Amino acid sequence: MTTRYDPEARNVLGTELRPCSVAPMTGFFRNGCCETSHDDTGLHTVCAVMTADFLAFSRAAGNDLSTPMPEHGFDGLKPGDRWCLCAPRWKEALDAGAAPQLVLEATHEETLAIVPLGVLKDYAFEASGH
Repeated sequence: MTTRYDPEARNVLGTELRPCSVAPMTGFFRNGCCETSHDDTGLHTVCAVMTADFLAFSRAAGNDLSTPMPEHGFDGLKPGDRWCLCAPRWKEALDAGAAPQLVLEATHEETLAIVPLGVLKDYAFEASGH
């Protein structure tokens, strides 16, 4: 069960922020939600569905998310996993043609300061289409 940092947190659609993933456990607060606070300088607010292209892009950009680091309790991400990404990194991937789809209901509204809603909707993950 996840413990919410901010029970009033909203997603980019203006509704209650939904959990992103608990397996693997994600989020700045490692509570499964893409919540943020003034301590989260990276703005870990985008609930993204990992792809091989994005994982390669992130590794090349200096943030290897696919290699396990057991000493930190991190098994490494694989395509299909959901993960709270930093909004600026997602935008960087977008600009490079490597942006993964995202779960709008689990993407924090603070993301709108970096990427417009229309663009986010273009990358919305549809579970039924997966």
